[in-house]
Amino acid sequence: MSAAPATEVGVGTAPVLGLLAAALLCWPAPVATVRVVRREPRSSLRLPPVAVLRRRGVLLAAAPLAGLVLAGPGGALAALLLAATLHRHRAAARAERERAAATAGLAEALASFAAEVRAGAPPAAAAGSAGADAHPVAARVMTLLGATAHLGGDVPAALRAAKARESPVAAHLERVAGAWALADRHGIALAGPAGAVAHDLRSRARMAGGLRARLAGPRATAAVLAGLPVLGVLLGEGIGARPWAVLTGGLAGQVLLVVGVGLVCAGLAWTERIVAGVAR
Repeated sequence: MSAAPATEVGVGTAPVLGLLAAALLCWPAPVATVRVVRREPRSSLRLPPVAVLRRRGVLLAAAPLAGLVLAGPGGALAALLLAATLHRHRAAARAERERAAATAGLAEALASFAAEVRAGAPPAAAAGSAGADAHPVAARVMTLLGATAHLGGDVPAALRAAKARESPVAAHLERVAGAWALADRHGIALAGPAGAVAHDLRSRARMAGGLRARLAGPRATAAVLAGLPVLGVLLGEGIGARPWAVLTGGLAGQVLLVVGVGLVCAGLAWTERIVAGVAR
């Protein structure tokens, strides 16, 4: 007689705990961070590494805990797999956005640098002016370029050494270094090669933006297909087939739950790999 109320309580609290776990995984940035974004320069927008790691650890710990409460040990493992896949997807999307923004920012900074040099400004002063209001990555590149030129150092070597630190624009720094070396070797005006690199980066940024827009459809299709198993479980519960009880009621169900979620995560990872290959 006492088992029925416990079952009813478990069934009633399961959707609430599931929604709570989903809310934790999709928790937005704090309001204070948004205010800082609007008031501070872009170089200060990045969260401290300790805060990022703490938030990441909380999310990855909350997912298996919710899965353990909802579906037992198999649910904990499945929730961990799903949380890790979603986190990797979000990190890849964030890195892609950062590369696109850094490329566009470097293109604008180089165009400004070429215009300043063409107007008669020394390279060091032109670099400082071009990096004043640029993207943080472009600002650091312009600062390095200007400081090295002011001290009479080897600018191409300094730019190539900075590729490890500025990974979003590492390939583009090689082009900037080559343009500077070309101007030094042949004694031509620096504005021409710098402007050509800026034009090339702008074209690459436009092409990358158009490609991302075309790939939005396949990515949305993959997300919808990944959510179909959840819809199937909900429909089964609606018609009284009780698939959730099968998945959480024994060893076979737990194994099926982990295998099913693992296949969904593998499908998402494989789709993302195909899309990333097309984007490259």
